[in-house]
Amino acid sequence: MNIVPEPLSLASRLAQDYIHHFDRVSGFYGEDYRGEHSYAERVQWLDLSEDKRIQRKALADCLRTYNQKHNDHPAVHKSLQLLEQPGTVTMVGGQQSGLFTGPLLVIYKAITVIQAAREAEERLNRPVVPVFWIAGEDHDWDEVNHTYFLSQDQQLSKIKLDAKDGLRTSVSYTDVAEEDWNAMLTALQTQLADSEYKADLLKIAKESLHGSAWLSEAFAKLISCMFGKYGLILLDSADPGLRALEVPIFESLITRNETLGLSYHQAARDIAGLGYEVQADVSENGANLFYLHEGRRLLLYREGHVFSDRKGIVKLTEEELLRDLHQHPERFSNNVLTRPIMQDSLLPVLGTILGPGEISYWAITRYAFSDLGLQMPLIIPRMSFSIVDGTVHKLMEKYGLSFEDVQLRLSEKREAWLASKDELNLEERFSQTREQFEALYQPLIEDLGKMQSGLLKLGLTNKDKILEQMDYLLSKSRNALEQQHEAALAQWKRIEQTLLPEGKPQERVYNILEYMNRYGLNLVDRLMEIPYVASGIHRVVYV
Repeated sequence: MNIVPEPLSLASRLAQDYIHHFDRVSGFYGEDYRGEHSYAERVQWLDLSEDKRIQRKALADCLRTYNQKHNDHPAVHKSLQLLEQPGTVTMVGGQQSGLFTGPLLVIYKAITVIQAAREAEERLNRPVVPVFWIAGEDHDWDEVNHTYFLSQDQQLSKIKLDAKDGLRTSVSYTDVAEEDWNAMLTALQTQLADSEYKADLLKIAKESLHGSAWLSEAFAKLISCMFGKYGLILLDSADPGLRALEVPIFESLITRNETLGLSYHQAARDIAGLGYEVQADVSENGANLFYLHEGRRLLLYREGHVFSDRKGIVKLTEEELLRDLHQHPERFSNNVLTRPIMQDSLLPVLGTILGPGEISYWAITRYAFSDLGLQMPLIIPRMSFSIVDGTVHKLMEKYGLSFEDVQLRLSEKREAWLASKDELNLEERFSQTREQFEALYQPLIEDLGKMQSGLLKLGLTNKDKILEQMDYLLSKSRNALEQQHEAALAQWKRIEQTLLPEGKPQERVYNILEYMNRYGLNLVDRLMEIPYVASGIHRVVYV
């Protein structure tokens, strides 16, 4: 593999400034992760604030139960043993549980979590264990129920898992039947090109789906297959055992809800006041908590000491909500603004690995951390990659395209290349013909109008029709030119579909199984060998 840093803008201006100009946005975050003493200072705070978090043994026991079911590796058990010990800290990153792991960026985030933990452990000379937070409590099924592959005819192809009941409930509570898993395996078999790795890859996928009641279970098994041997602890945020441990934290989020809401609003105003876009919805009177009612996950709002959803399906006083919390903790879950608080109230988080969008919305939580006597962890950008095979690389060289060209000006470059193949100089000749025709025809029309007023209108209509026919002929001529160079344009299309599918960065679209099928079952292990860099700079991996 050849690894080359390349510019790729994935971030909002706020995230860009966090990565490149931290001093401009430092008020919205904790310590700068690049600071000389930032790691040591964060660890010191974690040591002194042990009582602010859930008791280690109870947490480790809960995570052990979950990981024994879905992520049963000796290295994971070692990580859990270390987590029980005072002084051990964690590096955490998470994502929604996508079909067959979802887009490549999920894999890159897991890699970053593990490598950042390793680097921090060497730096601090104390245990740092990696934790992957599966956002199983999220209810946006349409965001996680599909994944994309590149078909053999270079078309973007989608595999989608439809939910049966249509309830707006947590992904980890959305049942998936065995016949639906079988349909997904059949679709995967169709999508993957024949290769020496295909049979083994399908077997791995089948083992992850078989017996999984929910998408998040299948996700955990597949992530475990790739990363369990590296000691990556998995945590499902919708795990009922975990939810029971979180009761004291939810209690604080409820009793101090008004104060936290004011802090979120103040941060949002401050962010907007500096000209940045606010990346998450900060609703008026939003409680920033979800409540599960008859299978539906409802977002709560607060009016005084009464909590209800927008439609009034549930309506509970603070006292009733707290009582329900102690009796049925599984009914409660976080939204995007309270999840960071929950994460740091559960785990001794040295650093959290975030993508560009996450870096932006975490800024809204800065003041809320302080309200609860917490300090924001070090925020470390996840690593970002594009995988380019030898064929596509040669095609880029053939047409003189840089990676930046593909990302920013591919259409412009393609049109310029096609124009260079136009030996008849179609565009210029048609343009000249139009100008000459109009120069000759317009005076004639005007003279005819002097002879009879009705002829002017008729002449103008006639002129427009002739010009329209010229444009039609030009369009047909362009099509003919494209047909002459159909094979070459297909190569341009291959470059685009490989690196910028549907106008999006590769890592936001394609699935890792697509690349494992091409380059081997050990692809993730090879990606793990790429040197760890915390700069947030995108890199191209030439394989």
